[in-house]
Amino acid sequence: HAAIASPAAYAALCQRAQDDEAGFWEERAINLLHWKKPFTQVLDESNAPHYRWFADGYLNASYNCLDRHVEAGNGSRTAIIFEGDDGLAREYSYEVLLRHVCRFANALKRRGVQKGDRVMVYLPMGVECVIAMQACARIGAIHSVVFAGFSAKSLHERMQDTGAVAIVTCDEQVRGGKLLPLKALVDEALALGGCEAVHSVI
Repeated sequence: HAAIASPAAYAALCQRAQDDEAGFWEERAINLLHWKKPFTQVLDESNAPHYRWFADGYLNASYNCLDRHVEAGNGSRTAIIFEGDDGLAREYSYEVLLRHVCRFANALKRRGVQKGDRVMVYLPMGVECVIAMQACARIGAIHSVVFAGFSAKSLHERMQDTGAVAIVTCDEQVRGGKLLPLKALVDEALALGGCEAVHSVI
């Protein structure tokens, strides 16, 4: 943003946030986000120290990350540049990313994933991980990312703790030129029992 192009402008912005915290964030929430149901109260302090921001407002995080950029005519602009283990860089525009996210969101819905359901994302750091998280946000599901280096036991504990209904994974990941299994670890975690809520491994 041009408003923070210089150190002085940045310092002024920080000072404004400090002087009028609620007003500062209200302005950004109105100008930088699309609300399905606009908020009427910026900061609810009635249950301090458990403060709630924009509590009666309603928005969709995926819409704000993707759709609004496409609708503003920026669909062909680059949303993500991803460099894989092979060293090749791949660029994804907002409209391409949106298409992938919508397809996966519909796939989740067809598998019975609903608003409020927990979905484990056990993927390497890549575009597919972003797509899975965005797809969950799009349909109101709650994603829980499990680091792809974690063991089957760690994954099992997290599946139980969250009551996950679905797991998104891949056969294997490439790290440092080595192939490391992921789907096999998911199978091992499920075999430990106690994860009956899981109805889909995608």
